[in-house]
Amino acid sequence: MDSPTDRPVDFPLHQVEFLAMMAAFQALQSLAIDVMLPALGVIARDLNVVDPNVRQLVIGVFMISSGIGTLVPGALADRFGRRPVVLTGLCAYALCSIVCAVAGSFTLLLAARALMGLFSSAMMVMPMTILRDRYEGDQMARTQSLISMIFMIVPMIAPMLGQTVLFIAGWRWIFGIMAVVGAVVWLWTLARLPETLRTEFCQPIRPSVIGRNMVQALMQRDAFGYYLGAAFVQGALFGYINSAEQLVGEHFRLGLLFPVAFGMMAMVMASTNFANSRIVERFGARRVSHTALLMYIVIAVGHLILAERGEGFWTFAPLMTASMCMMSFIGANFQAISLQPFARYAGAAASVMAFVRVIVGAVLGAAIGQAFDGSPRPLMAAMLVCGIIALALVVYSERGRLFRRVNPPGFYKNVLSSTTH
Repeated sequence: MDSPTDRPVDFPLHQVEFLAMMAAFQALQSLAIDVMLPALGVIARDLNVVDPNVRQLVIGVFMISSGIGTLVPGALADRFGRRPVVLTGLCAYALCSIVCAVAGSFTLLLAARALMGLFSSAMMVMPMTILRDRYEGDQMARTQSLISMIFMIVPMIAPMLGQTVLFIAGWRWIFGIMAVVGAVVWLWTLARLPETLRTEFCQPIRPSVIGRNMVQALMQRDAFGYYLGAAFVQGALFGYINSAEQLVGEHFRLGLLFPVAFGMMAMVMASTNFANSRIVERFGARRVSHTALLMYIVIAVGHLILAERGEGFWTFAPLMTASMCMMSFIGANFQAISLQPFARYAGAAASVMAFVRVIVGAVLGAAIGQAFDGSPRPLMAAMLVCGIIALALVVYSERGRLFRRVNPPGFYKNVLSSTTH
């Protein structure tokens, strides 16, 4: 295992700028989802979509293609470096946004969204990889929480931004704004981001090496339950995002206030990431995330009972917000724990774990969204089931021992330290 003292000391970016840049990468993915939520109905009408649930494919196709695309950038980054992979993903993000803006049919729009997801998947993989290049353990979890806190600004303002653009200029300009933001982040990255891949960790582009690295990452028991458990929890979140416009805007009759409600819930979720960054190094990523997962399950049980009885928005909103807060504690810490053993091939490990997390999450989210029946019951039931499965997976990885402050024996061992070529 490499100690922090083995890592390069000089880094040209100030910590604040580094956090902001990593947050910007992740925020672009969030922007591609949240900014258009208020416009889904208008897009469906303009492009002659009849089935009201089909409009969700604008979100679901992007998520699924992003998950598929995550298999590629990590291996490339382990060979050619993090910087060129990031720049390529940002360029594709801007260009595909332009295609979406001029799409004349729903089919072309979905095709462009699929391509955007494939190429911009680097925005999910590279922040985790670059973080693992620079940090480890609870410090990585703390840094990821700070990044998540910054990037959560996007879910707060994106629906309101989309609503504003929809009123002023129409839904096509929403994609135009995405293209502009992507180009700005590309220029910033080109000018400021240094290469973080260490020369001695450079991996060859050979299918056997890439496959071996990915299989080792997937099969590591200490990581397995965490990246797959995160996928199930994320699937529940995606299910909420897919159906949020119909559930909150239509079922609860918030209408034009939907973006405000969505943003306020995201704001509370962002504050949870800040809280996690303050406590995780004291209590440990395991103890914090395990507690949050148990609380998430308890909240889901109560919420399902209320949903079965017919709840209103003023009970739905605080309980859903509480669940999202627990997701914040779970997500950042589960990522740090699952990536800890893989310093030598962090790119491949981040890629394959992101692939599993996003594909499982996106498929579950799409299924949950399509199960929407005009009430919150399907969503609440799915959240409870996903939480229980995630807990079982974590218990498997921890060999039945939860709430430990320290990592298990051998956790920091790099499983491929002797097979880097």
